[in-house]
Amino acid sequence: MPETPSTSPPDDAPAELSMLLDDQLCFGLYSASRAVTGMYRRLLGPLELTYPQYLAMLVLWDRGTLPVGALGEALDLDYGTLSPLLKRLEARGVVRRERRADDERSVLVALTDEGEALRERARRVPTEMGRAMGLDAAELAVTRRTLERLTRSVVAATAA
Repeated sequence: MPETPSTSPPDDAPAELSMLLDDQLCFGLYSASRAVTGMYRRLLGPLELTYPQYLAMLVLWDRGTLPVGALGEALDLDYGTLSPLLKRLEARGVVRRERRADDERSVLVALTDEGEALRERARRVPTEMGRAMGLDAAELAVTRRTLERLTRSVVAATAA
């Protein structure tokens, strides 16, 4: 039977943690995030994409045309953040937004031919990032699962 993810602290969680900077997980996450974001900036610059725009394109390349709300849900972004991002991608000519014929209130986001072509130019980005991270496939998978669990736990604790 698969293990059910838990949002409660593990039984062996310490009651009180160190106040030393080097002992702070948040600082490790912050430093890693800055390093990863810097590498993405280097790889995405020639594609004329920001990191959030790249994430939006990844979802569209994977799932095809989507309502704005579904894209926002996939990226965990609200409409106010997503709308300007889509506006810039549309001005660039890689996506188009169109009202649904059957529901004028709903806006669909679709790739243009240029957006589809950009996929080929972006194909090397995940491999280059994987190399830069210096982790093998198993380590990447474990890290991803750990970060997902960490995020769920912190979101649950914030909502409590």
